[in-house]
Amino acid sequence: MSPSTFDNQADPASEADSEAPREEPETGAPPDDARADGAGPEASGDEDPPEGRPQEESYAEAPPHEGEAGADAPDEPGPSRKDLEREIGHLNDRHLRLAAEFENYRKRVRAEKLETWARAQADLVRRLVESVDDLQRVALLDPKTASVQDIVEGVDMVERKLLRALAEAGLEVLDPAGEDFDPNMMEAVMTAPASSEDEDDTVDMVLQRGYLLEGHLVRPARVSVRKHG
Repeated sequence: MSPSTFDNQADPASEADSEAPREEPETGAPPDDARADGAGPEASGDEDPPEGRPQEESYAEAPPHEGEAGADAPDEPGPSRKDLEREIGHLNDRHLRLAAEFENYRKRVRAEKLETWARAQADLVRRLVESVDDLQRVALLDPKTASVQDIVEGVDMVERKLLRALAEAGLEVLDPAGEDFDPNMMEAVMTAPASSEDEDDTVDMVLQRGYLLEGHLVRPARVSVRKHG
């Protein structure tokens, strides 16, 4: 057999291998080992996600909510026990001083009120003692030499002087003869017949006068009240 004949005869196996198309590996699919080990681009996180796919939020970079800013900050050291005891002692001393000052203020106000009341009473007594002196002069009159007219005039003078002194002290006399009956200022002792309906519940006669001191009722007036029918 000649060499040319040998060259023209090809090996069937080699021709089959040369004619069969070669399978190239896909560029987008990672090997099975790489996917298993997490070495792909998605697992590594080095590459940006595809367009249209929402980017996952990074919780580490998210700003903290209000009130949680100092959650991870280290706690600041609080006051020591000596500081707390010193503060408690200071507050206790302050409380005791305030209590003592208030007690002193209460005693001082009470003493001032008592002193004011004593001065008011002394001033009233000073005005009344002059009338008492006048009464003593009337009592010392000799019945043999003094007339009844002189005694009556002396008593009237003392009464006017006494009422004037009481009026200066703020006393008002209640003499409601002929006025409408007022149960707040008067005391009905007896009743009297009224001649008409217009006189019903009016004061017929004042049996004892009443008194007001600075608007306060000292004694109600005792009266008789008219009643019709």
